[in-house]
Amino acid sequence: MSRPDYPREPLLDLVAISALRPTQVTVGMGEVKEKRRRWREVKDKKQFLARHMVPVLLGPNGHRYVLDHHHLARALLDDGVTKVTVMTVADLSQLPKSAFWVYLDKRGWCHPYDDRGKRVGFGEIPRRIADLSDDPFRSLSGETRRRGGFAKIVTPFSDFIWADFLRRRMKRLTGRARLRGSGGRGPRSRAVTRRGIPSRLVRTGCRPVLIPL
Repeated sequence: MSRPDYPREPLLDLVAISALRPTQVTVGMGEVKEKRRRWREVKDKKQFLARHMVPVLLGPNGHRYVLDHHHLARALLDDGVTKVTVMTVADLSQLPKSAFWVYLDKRGWCHPYDDRGKRVGFGEIPRRIADLSDDPFRSLSGETRRRGGFAKIVTPFSDFIWADFLRRRMKRLTGRARLRGSGGRGPRSRAVTRRGIPSRLVRTGCRPVLIPL
């Protein structure tokens, strides 16, 4: 996956979050919730927004496509923030829409995978940040990184690679019945995977998953 070549003099604009277009299908709503919590603790919100610019690609019909910080954009939107500063990484507005998505795919600048880790068509990528769906394993990968499970890198969508790694090796739990089956002690309950590996139950947004111990 290649990194974008940022211009020497970034092109900055103040843009409505509602006008930004995603380049992925999902976010981890647990991650969004955590970013909202941190946002509310920020004292100088103006300075925070100035330091956390959203990199975008200028696409067909002048639409701006988010290259990174989808979770931050969703968190700010859900918390009532209407605009963010964006940095234009590349101008691809002359490309036809079909060629635009193929180009992004070849450069590793989009992630057309659903909440089951299955690849979907480019047409299924939402047109609004507000329409991004929840992938609980993306939340789990973020929590794993914060606890030292792997290092943060600048490669776009790297946390989704870890999310898929976890998804393939874990059993997803849903519903209160399975929570009761694990002892009913909430997020820190011990449970057992299908392979008999002792695990710890962790909530990631609305749905819990198992982390092998």
